[in-house]
Amino acid sequence: MAKETAAQRVERIKKEKSGLDVLKDIYLYAVLGEAINPEDIDRFKWYGLYTQNKNLQAQDDETLYFMLRVKLEHGAMNVEQMRVVGEISKEFARNTADFTTRQDIQFHYIQVRDLPEIFRRLQSVGLSTTFAAGDVPRNVTTCPVSGVEHDEICDVRDLVSKVNDYLRANKNLVNLPRKYKIGISACNKHCMGHEIQDLSFTATKTDNGKVLFDVSVGGGLASNKRIASHIGYVTPSQVLPTVKAVSTIYRDHGLRENRRKARLGHLVEAWGVEKFKEVLHEKVKFKLKDEKEQTFTPYAQREHFGIHESKVKAQSYIGCAINGGHIGSEGLFALANLLDKHSATTIKVTATQNFVVADVPTVKAQDLADDLANIGIDATPSPFKARTISCTGINFCKFAISETKNQAIELAQHLEKKFPNFEETVSISVNGCPNSCAHPHVVDIGLLGAKVKNDEGQTVSGFELILGGNLEGAQSAFGQKTGIKVTPDKIAPVVEKVIEAYIQSDSTIMNKFLNEKVADEEFISTLL
Repeated sequence: MAKETAAQRVERIKKEKSGLDVLKDIYLYAVLGEAINPEDIDRFKWYGLYTQNKNLQAQDDETLYFMLRVKLEHGAMNVEQMRVVGEISKEFARNTADFTTRQDIQFHYIQVRDLPEIFRRLQSVGLSTTFAAGDVPRNVTTCPVSGVEHDEICDVRDLVSKVNDYLRANKNLVNLPRKYKIGISACNKHCMGHEIQDLSFTATKTDNGKVLFDVSVGGGLASNKRIASHIGYVTPSQVLPTVKAVSTIYRDHGLRENRRKARLGHLVEAWGVEKFKEVLHEKVKFKLKDEKEQTFTPYAQREHFGIHESKVKAQSYIGCAINGGHIGSEGLFALANLLDKHSATTIKVTATQNFVVADVPTVKAQDLADDLANIGIDATPSPFKARTISCTGINFCKFAISETKNQAIELAQHLEKKFPNFEETVSISVNGCPNSCAHPHVVDIGLLGAKVKNDEGQTVSGFELILGGNLEGAQSAFGQKTGIKVTPDKIAPVVEKVIEAYIQSDSTIMNKFLNEKVADEEFISTLL
């Protein structure tokens, strides 16, 4: 009998027991302390759990540790939730806590025995890990300043809530071919990143002032490296029916034979855009409007930093940057205390691992920003700290080749010191493996984890340099590999040379400069 393929194994596991049904087993494992069935470990993902790398684990420590991801719907976390999440981090996760590019927060060093108490505490403040991972709809990404930004096209919070209500623990969507990512936004800076979502809705206004949503399908990174296809426009009331229709199309027709070919984008490629639209129109009672695709903000400019007056009278919001998404228990407690001190209640995590304080009284906004700066959280970040993101890295991720979090922090700090007067925001990604969790192919400067040769000719962990990626609607482009592979200690000097070359050039747009230079062998040779 032929051995099961990876795809066949996962499909069998999902059919034999729903991922949602593993919760009772989690509680049993926690109480009895028995070894966990490997197939249940796969199902644990449905509750946000992944086994983590043993890189930082003592040799005599045989404990099975997990990463645990908590969904933050709307990217939102209030002060009470911050304190509870901080306590979980301190008591059960060795003070780890990181914001993610899907506006979630995740911990490390979680033990199964502690999960019932962790779940209880999360539930007590309205938080959940259900569908934070697995072959299910993931957290819906949206603009963190929806409802408070004066220049937004419309307020999508109610719409996002309706879609969340439909997706949340939906038993009809518990077995999708792979993960499934949806975004909804009316941001005037297009910060949601619709180009790399499986399904997205981006608001625009017509000449007569009517709001429509640009529908795009099939975007993604890693094995599904594809810019989403624009397929038309829908009205606000048609967004949820479109979500339902596309979700069931993906469930019923997604390609399940190969895990690397199982995302929605692969189905769009196999069918073609026109067939996909035909099947979609058969499922809904309306036809998507065929109008010209709108123009979009370049990726590096999609941010909300600084103090801004809110739509809410006498309130402001503050866009803040932190280092590579790392907040930790101390950061969570300090942040909660400062929000309390200045009468603010809520933060909204961004898709670039930063956050926005959503509701500080305007008269206290500058004082809060000053206090945040004292704990390393910047409302006016350098152009390097602002858009440097990083994945989990080798310390905790089983797929990673290289360390990322400290590398990202040190790189941003190095560039800040070297170029104190540089003003143009540079998007940088430090990614530990080829899976693109930190989006290295859509930033100006991408660092992709790879095995490299050091000066002694030994094979060690390092990075491959990618240049010129950008998200900008139809003008989007994936970054190109330069062929440069270096050890971690040489990353800062190489990136420094890239920035210096741009400064010395006649170009005024970093991304344009990099796209022109990435195929220039003479330029690439100067970076080594």
